Amino acid sequence: MQPLQNLCKKFPGAVVKQFPKGHLMAAGALTVILASGLIFYPSDTPAVEAVSTVSTEPAFISLPAQDAPALLPVNSILDATLASTPFAITDISALPEQEQQAVVDENIRPKEFTIKSGDSLSIIFQRAGLGDGAIYELFNSSPDSKELRRIMPGQTIAFAISDDGKLEKLTYVKNELTSLEFSRTEKGFSSKKVEREPEIRTAFRHATINSSLFMAGKNAGMSNSMVMDLANIFAWDIDFAQDIRRGDQFKVMFEEKFIDGKKIGNGAILAVEFINQGKKHNAVRYTDREGYTNYYTPTGESMRKAFLRMPVDFARISSHFNLNRKHPVLHTIRAHKGTDYAAPRGTPIKAAGDGKIVHAAAKGGYGNTVIIQHGQGYQTLYAHMHNFARNIKSGSRVRQGDIIGYVGTTGLSTGPHLHYEFHVNGVPKNPLTIDLPKTVAIEKSEKQEFLSKTRMVVAQLDQYRTPTQLALADDTEPNIN
Repeated sequence: MQPLQNLCKKFPGAVVKQFPKGHLMAAGALTVILASGLIFYPSDTPAVEAVSTVSTEPAFISLPAQDAPALLPVNSILDATLASTPFAITDISALPEQEQQAVVDENIRPKEFTIKSGDSLSIIFQRAGLGDGAIYELFNSSPDSKELRRIMPGQTIAFAISDDGKLEKLTYVKNELTSLEFSRTEKGFSSKKVEREPEIRTAFRHATINSSLFMAGKNAGMSNSMVMDLANIFAWDIDFAQDIRRGDQFKVMFEEKFIDGKKIGNGAILAVEFINQGKKHNAVRYTDREGYTNYYTPTGESMRKAFLRMPVDFARISSHFNLNRKHPVLHTIRAHKGTDYAAPRGTPIKAAGDGKIVHAAAKGGYGNTVIIQHGQGYQTLYAHMHNFARNIKSGSRVRQGDIIGYVGTTGLSTGPHLHYEFHVNGVPKNPLTIDLPKTVAIEKSEKQEFLSKTRMVVAQLDQYRTPTQLALADDTEPNIN
């Protein structure tokens, strides 16, 4: 026992020797201060069984005299600090309803994600910290949630999530103009579609064609889709495959759309002038009393004819209508009863007019062929198709401009092209020279209203002739030297 007693006597000193003197002096001073506090301010709280090594008695710090009281419990300072912060846990039931909602909203954490290629709705929810259960809850309570099945890269989804991890609100931004909001209610989620109205501005473009229609439009600051819209307006009067000449000009007046000062796209063409081989063609946009929008001449004649001048866009004519042509495969004189449009395999072929399909199948040397009956006396034929468009079959009806098939080289053909025939009362006619029947013009009873609404637009386009605008007319490649 003696060795053990000696060890006990030496142990405190051995332990103390392991600490630096500075630390020991600081610990001693702190002990004196705490002892003094207990002497002068004894606790009135009865002794309790200790369950922690941390004292429950308040410590004290000194404050300047002007900030009386001179001594303030540290716990009181902590309570006051917590009460003044936005993170304080407070009973909000006594607050007005609006302030209660403000506190609740402040505790909801917003998160926004931009959809990337390969993302699914489940992946986006996981990034927001939500499981598939939140998706099921949303889809089960809101029919509009099916829109979320069609998310696309570049769109955004914003989540508002409560502190307990529940989805409170979801905002799906489809584009700059349209978004869909889902908000939690007592019965699940309600939905609301939000449509923003863009600011509409009027813009003008002018160009002279020196190489191609598309190059002229590009150098004038026009998109390819707008150039296509321009071509479609004059599709009944101008054959853009063979009628375009160097020096042809066009002017366009159209809408531009802006959101928050940023351009988000183009609107409709309001008026357009096209000078082709010295002949001026004008068109203006108008919506009639029945709500139908179309393009008309300034005098009210419809630009839309009963038939398109050509059933494929910007194709090259490889063979003209010729009743005495030598057949390229059979090498015999055989009438060429239509026009051949050379185009890449798979180029869409459009119905030249409204009508009923009377043939959609292989037809001897014509290969895959579609024949459309257009009322009494008119019939069009489309041959050598690679394949037919969906739902194209005998007996079905089509509208002008509908896709009926695709360019190919079936039948007696030396290369991919469309053979197009136009028959009047069973007699083949040259589709490039025949006078196409017109559709109905503006009704006489609406003519004055049409003129009053379109004259200003036509006048604005006509006055668009400044040196700066004409400088955009050259569609040759810019000189970079």
